Amino acid sequence: MMEWAYDGVSWVLLRWHDLWTNVFGSDNGFLATDWAWVLAIVGVVITLRIILFPLFVKQIQSQRAMQKLAPEIKALQERYKGDRETLQKEMMELYRKEKANPLMGCLPILIQMPVFLALFHILRRPDPDQLKNTDLYGWSGLDAGAMSDWNSYIHAKLFGAPFWSTFLTPADQLDQVGASQLDVKLVAGILGATMILTTFLTTRQMILKTGWNEDPNQRMIQKVMLYGIPVIMIFSAGAFPIGVVIYWTTNNLFSLAQQQYVLHKYPPPAQNAANKPPKPGSKAHEKMLEEQREAEQRRKELAPKPGAKPGAKSKTSNGPKKPAANVTDANGSDAPKSEVKGGPGSGKNLSRAERIARAKKVSGAQQASKKKKG
Repeated sequence: MMEWAYDGVSWVLLRWHDLWTNVFGSDNGFLATDWAWVLAIVGVVITLRIILFPLFVKQIQSQRAMQKLAPEIKALQERYKGDRETLQKEMMELYRKEKANPLMGCLPILIQMPVFLALFHILRRPDPDQLKNTDLYGWSGLDAGAMSDWNSYIHAKLFGAPFWSTFLTPADQLDQVGASQLDVKLVAGILGATMILTTFLTTRQMILKTGWNEDPNQRMIQKVMLYGIPVIMIFSAGAFPIGVVIYWTTNNLFSLAQQQYVLHKYPPPAQNAANKPPKPGSKAHEKMLEEQREAEQRRKELAPKPGAKPGAKSKTSNGPKKPAANVTDANGSDAPKSEVKGGPGSGKNLSRAERIARAKKVSGAQQASKKKKG
């Protein structure tokens, strides 16, 4: 089932090894290290990164689009809280309209997994006790002599530690290639710690640049990726061949540099303190939700009734109001209607002394009017 991956990854590895063997020659044991095999593993990482770079850029762009849609997605979740089917349809329509793909963020990882599994299988196969199927996946096997790919890899070392060895490799196997168990444990331990640290830093860099997800489920996944995977690797790194640890560590270093470049070119949306949404579950968040519900209720109340004509105006329309008609007050002069019937100039807004003064004034005016008529 994975034969295609084994053949492809093995072909790339061997081509890079042939290139660096021509550069360094067959004897390149400076610092007790076979640099042709080290650089061949690094070459696999470079090849994979070049192939995945366009997908990585699309992954960042998709994450930016999802961040911009976060307020609209949140509004849809509130609106269709009890209707998951309608919510999914509305969200899919929103993704289609804005050309956002939530699955794009997983695609580069899904592609890297078969490559890692293939390289893990290829680099752990050769060991001094393995004498069968040494010519699989394009390797020149034991029949090709001492200079075959198989023999070259078995005797290749990184600072005295064979590439196929692990932290748990027994001493009797290492003695067959003249390696020390202490060297293997030191190299495997340092490389393993570097692998775990760079894995943590790579995930942390991405989360800090893109921000923690507001959805509790997604935030839990981010925490598992950030803390859970490094913890698991502490217990599993001892079973990884040194060649695989070199690949993983180099891949992490490339990821750090690549992410820094892409995140600088496609920065996350700026969020200042004024526009930053309140923390879910806080009083400010509850108040925001209440205001959103009130706004939605007002919108529904102002919406036209079913069956009403589109051009018909509501009685409560906010069109220009006619000026209030003037009426004759007790003095016989014209005064605004609002002033007579409790408007802003009516007695309701006056103090007791002002009301008495006004009453006296009105009474005097009435008596003067009667004298004139008499």
